Amino acid sequence: MRNAIFAIVGLFALLLWAPFVQAAQSQDWLGLEQLDRGVIVVRYDVKAGIKTKLMISKGQDKYTYVLSPNKRQEAFPLQMGNGDYTVTVLEQVSGTKYKIAQEAPVTLQLANKSKVFLSSVQNINWSEQDKAAQLAKKLTASAQSDEEKVQAIYEYIVGTIRYDKALATSDLTDYLPDINRTIAGQKGMCYDYASLFASMLRSIGIPAKLDMGTSEYVDVYHAWNEVYLNGKWVTIDTTVDASWKAKGADFKMIKDASRYSVSKYY
Repeated sequence: MRNAIFAIVGLFALLLWAPFVQAAQSQDWLGLEQLDRGVIVVRYDVKAGIKTKLMISKGQDKYTYVLSPNKRQEAFPLQMGNGDYTVTVLEQVSGTKYKIAQEAPVTLQLANKSKVFLSSVQNINWSEQDKAAQLAKKLTASAQSDEEKVQAIYEYIVGTIRYDKALATSDLTDYLPDINRTIAGQKGMCYDYASLFASMLRSIGIPAKLDMGTSEYVDVYHAWNEVYLNGKWVTIDTTVDASWKAKGADFKMIKDASRYSVSKYY
């Protein structure tokens, strides 16, 4: 993907002024009904013409998202481990200047930290009714282990989804994957590959991360997956492998993690 994808997940130069904080008084905008899965739900009416972001911070670490103006509710992960988070809604004033519209503290305590990587969230958005989820069940119906399930879904994606060069070189500002669109068109860029793979695995109960960063295999900002198998995380790159398969090259599903550098994970 082009560097523009940084606009989706990168840290923004935010000037926070005139804070309007309602941490203790009202949290109607912040749903904690999925907190036992490591997920928060944001219900916020984005004002017309005003870019609105959500910032989730834990210590010095931050993730920033753009809230969708056409969605009343979106889910976001608390993927930085147990502890105290701050959730902030930011409304654009001008350029890179934003003001705090809402803010609240959230404390996460999960016994199983991989649980957060099973949920549907903004950029790994799936439901049981999606064609991708139904296909995942069909592909893995006869599988006897998680390894066989992962292999079956992996082989489908690598053998079916084509890389969309036109999309990858287009304006990707605020781009979000759509697994139904990827399945229907049978094409996408690395972000789409990784979101589809993670969604299908999560839908059958296998924890999967969507990673973003750099890799020795590509020369642009990239997206791939980590999958939880046999008590450890393994690295899988369906985008690279789909390309190698199309060229008739030899490759293995599980990659050397040292060849990847993760900057963000979901």
